[in-house]
Amino acid sequence: MSKNKPQQSSGTIALNKKARHEYFLEEKFEAGVSLQGWEVKSIRAGKANIRDSYVIIKDGEAYLLGAEIQPLNQASSHVYCEPDRSRKLLLKRKELDKLIGAAEREGYSIVATAMYWRGPWVKIECWLAKGKKSHDKRDTIKERDWQRQKSRIMKHSVR
Repeated sequence: MSKNKPQQSSGTIALNKKARHEYFLEEKFEAGVSLQGWEVKSIRAGKANIRDSYVIIKDGEAYLLGAEIQPLNQASSHVYCEPDRSRKLLLKRKELDKLIGAAEREGYSIVATAMYWRGPWVKIECWLAKGKKSHDKRDTIKERDWQRQKSRIMKHSVR
């Protein structure tokens, strides 16, 4: 007899939608996250936010900063829950070397864009990114509006 587990509609936990507007995203990496027990429970309850998060390289390791995981009210009283602590990212050495080289020599930023479930593990999608200037942002908005308008025109002309 199998146990009926509640299925989540999507594996996505949190998104950083602002990153696509602020940066040119160039190369994607998937990293595991080193979490404590209370953090996993909070993530399952939907209390994670990566809106202003980014990745730094320190001592040859990658760390996620700015991600906020709010503790549950029923968390244990003997555990100190720090919602915005830095969390170590688990990457392969080759990926880590590539990120270090791009961030230090080529002036790239490393931005976290999504947090999601991959099986029982929490993963972070991070991108090598270049910052956009204000005129680049205006061009992006203009292109998005044109695509929307074009699809409306095509939709009405088909009928």
